[in-house]
Amino acid sequence: MSQPCTDQVVGNILAGWRYDISGLHPEMSLDYEQHFEECAHCRSRRALHRGIDVALIVISSIFALLFLLAFLVVRHFNPHYAVWFELAALAGFAFSALVWLGVALATPAPMTIADAAKLGARHVHDRLPEEIRGRIPEEIRVRITS
Repeated sequence: MSQPCTDQVVGNILAGWRYDISGLHPEMSLDYEQHFEECAHCRSRRALHRGIDVALIVISSIFALLFLLAFLVVRHFNPHYAVWFELAALAGFAFSALVWLGVALATPAPMTIADAAKLGARHVHDRLPEEIRGRIPEEIRVRITS
């Protein structure tokens, strides 16, 4: 059984925003960040929502690629009824691309993916030997470690 929210008023506000405070001014988001640190319930809900957002982006990307591949396969074999298959494949590709765009614009999933990539880069950077780390340009090193 999950724990209840520690501050139901703040929890309800965050739930209405789908636990996304990325668009808030940094000064305004301090209280919400504090709440995320204190409240395991809201932290887990935010992780769930970001997981769903990332899954939607990945799934729509896979389907867009599959529809594009289907279009290319039909185009290659070119049966006499290929026009309908080509149109269906292009419609599927367009719909998948539209879903991808909608999720990317309406959710903080791209920032979540970028943050995960930065975290992975920082992890790799920290494990590199010092002589190799010294060869990395300063501007890249600052971006990785910030």
